[in-house]
Amino acid sequence: MKFGFIAHPTSISLKRYVKMLDILQRTSHDLETGYHREIWQRENLIPFIDFCRIKSINGASCEGLIHYLPLTAEEMLSSARTVQKRVLSGIEKLREEGAELVGLGGFTSIVGKRGIETANQSSIPVTSGNSLTTYAAYKAFCQIFDWLEVHPENTQVAIIGYPGSICLALSKLLLDLGCKLDLVHSGSEKSKEELLKHLPDKYHDQVNLVGNIEACYQRNQLFAAATSSGGIIDPARLQAGSIVVDIALPHDVIRVGADRNDILLLEGGCVTAARQVKFGGESLNIALKQQINGCLAETIVLTLEQRNECFSIGRYLEKEKVLEIGAIAERHGFNAYPFASFGERVDKDRIINLRRYYHRDLTAANYAIEQSEASRREKALQRYRNHINPMMADFLHMQRCDQVFDTAKGCTLINTDGDKFLDMVSGYGCLNLGHNPDIVVKALQHFLENSTANFIQYVSVPQQTALLAEKLCEISPGNMERVFFSNSGTEAVEAALKLAKAATGKSRFIYANNSYHGKTLGALSVTGREKHRKHFNPLIPGCESVPFGDIDALKEVLESGDIAAFIVEPIQGEGGVYTPPEGYLTNVQQLCNDAGCLLIVDEIQTGLGRTGRMFACEWEGIKPDILVLAKSLSGGLIPIGATLSSRQIWDAAYGTTGRFLLHTSTFGGCNIAAVAGLAALEGIYHNKLYENAEKLGQYFKNELIRITKNYPFIGEVRGQGLMIGIQFANEFEGAIEACAREFGTRLPGDWHLTYRFFPDEVRDHLSAAINKMEESLAEMFCMRFVSKLNNDHQILTFVTANSSTVIRIQPPLVISKQEIDYFIASFSMVCEEMSTFLN
Repeated sequence: MKFGFIAHPTSISLKRYVKMLDILQRTSHDLETGYHREIWQRENLIPFIDFCRIKSINGASCEGLIHYLPLTAEEMLSSARTVQKRVLSGIEKLREEGAELVGLGGFTSIVGKRGIETANQSSIPVTSGNSLTTYAAYKAFCQIFDWLEVHPENTQVAIIGYPGSICLALSKLLLDLGCKLDLVHSGSEKSKEELLKHLPDKYHDQVNLVGNIEACYQRNQLFAAATSSGGIIDPARLQAGSIVVDIALPHDVIRVGADRNDILLLEGGCVTAARQVKFGGESLNIALKQQINGCLAETIVLTLEQRNECFSIGRYLEKEKVLEIGAIAERHGFNAYPFASFGERVDKDRIINLRRYYHRDLTAANYAIEQSEASRREKALQRYRNHINPMMADFLHMQRCDQVFDTAKGCTLINTDGDKFLDMVSGYGCLNLGHNPDIVVKALQHFLENSTANFIQYVSVPQQTALLAEKLCEISPGNMERVFFSNSGTEAVEAALKLAKAATGKSRFIYANNSYHGKTLGALSVTGREKHRKHFNPLIPGCESVPFGDIDALKEVLESGDIAAFIVEPIQGEGGVYTPPEGYLTNVQQLCNDAGCLLIVDEIQTGLGRTGRMFACEWEGIKPDILVLAKSLSGGLIPIGATLSSRQIWDAAYGTTGRFLLHTSTFGGCNIAAVAGLAALEGIYHNKLYENAEKLGQYFKNELIRITKNYPFIGEVRGQGLMIGIQFANEFEGAIEACAREFGTRLPGDWHLTYRFFPDEVRDHLSAAINKMEESLAEMFCMRFVSKLNNDHQILTFVTANSSTVIRIQPPLVISKQEIDYFIASFSMVCEEMSTFLN
């Protein structure tokens, strides 16, 4: 059996979209056959889709056509008689093409007294599709009640558009559940008795007739809307937590003003076909199966059932038929979930996120973490999305990496479901001693149990802080005698830059391309990645970059004079784990000494044993003028950063009565952070973690090279110690252009000729977009490895900050050979599973 469907654009922009489709299909015909006058004749309907074959999940099949009537709702309502004739003409045309049932989309079903006259005059059965549209909205409310954990009998819903056919049928279904309803009508002069006569007497005590929506904003948080006019609900007036199920088109919610994340607008009259449902010839898993308007879906379902009958016509939609068509649709694989909002998918978490507006404890604030596993994870994700970084939450969700962890020890993390994960990120280098190292935990417990004085800096001398400063000076390379404590790596860099500037009286800095030193303004000014910098320009003036590893380029800039310092990482961690050429740092130090330029070595990520030495610069015997540390300095338990320098440099900068307090930090230098730092240093030295990093790091790197040598999409494995980067080299250059050429070649006509006459500006923008898209495809491939290691093998990895095609391997230094072997086996398996294309 074959159906036809008459759709219509529900806005001016969609009308222009239909106009574009029309000109493209006519141009294609013209290009294929040559010019013919009939190609460019006036048409009643615009052909849109020809479904060769639709097959449901239970094996039923049908065919179908969708044509557009290119009129908006306003245009149709302004000339209903004329439009009805055009609809009837369209029905006849579809009948001639084999249709035995025609669905009337939206307003095409309203003209002619809600389709009654159209059905009476049509040569074949028609349906408005309103029954399945209503059912989809009803199921949406059932799901909302469940996810919000509210009981229908204790819930009030505003129905806007009563007594329209959809609103009337939905009202009866919700009343059966026990809901109380505000029925918003058009405000006509009809009496209360006339408006209530559409409902059985048993429901009258559950409803309140409202002539103006204004009265509903403060009374309701749940709304359903299906009007003829659209643009009724002002989202700015909705209470926090409000959900609007916007059932029909045009939308009843006005899209104006700033977006709000405390309300939700759902398209409630749509269904989505299951993956097993096939819509004609599908390619690349692409088919128009999501958010199908209920009116079209009902037409499809009736055709699958071989029921060429008028099903949904007129004001009164029987509840039984609404539930019947819904059950049939679900049997064929059409469901009301997932939801969408203005075309964008809405997941369960977005609705659960609003639950807090329906279950508020106003008597006392509750700061305890929930006990149930599901609740802990859901609540944590909601709170993070609401109050910290919604884009990050969405990114992690998209990458299937949105774990929430409860406990951690060593190299192992345990999530709220009790699953164990091997941590190969270790807080981006903060956890050299692993999670919750006993030596640091016990030191902090002892400190707190004894009520030791903590925040006393700048009014007295903190004992533990002074001791940590002494120990750091003893173990650090160079002639270090002074330490400034802060709270993070980027603050340590800020302190280093100010120290160098104050000590030398010079105004300029040199840094390396592709470097990463932090994201505060000063640190960002010497970070060599434009992606991080561009939104904060202008940055600090006088900062100039040179290629990392290029000694000649550094020499040239140093010769220009007035350079306060050159800041460099011994290994560029966030840059993609790049090591410099052998001897580079030695030459750098000599050049800086000769030029009277200070050398700042950033060991925030490489220091404290990570590369196989306590400090990475020790591999070449470098003695920095200024050294910056952070991350693992406290064992990952207390924020801390440290900036070390010689006595001479510190004295030149701050060694007078007028300058010794020029750079301070409220929290930097507190005793509790120092206690953690002292314990962390003891743990690193006692367990000789730097030796473990050198020995196991070399084994790890060699094994990675061995297992990846036959996979060309792995470009390089590089690094030192337990600081390893896996560079992906899966190129997509030329892929999109080839795709466009393939389509241009195989589509009827000469589309290559058409493209050559696109305006230059359009071609330039397309070229730039293509290049970025191909870069994104390479990054997408790399992120699939991150996702697969996470989901298939319970291993946490991530890409570096400056490159999304490099996976960092930076586990705690307490990692065992057995854990490394598990990673090697898992990564090898992922390589094999992702090896469909070997470049």
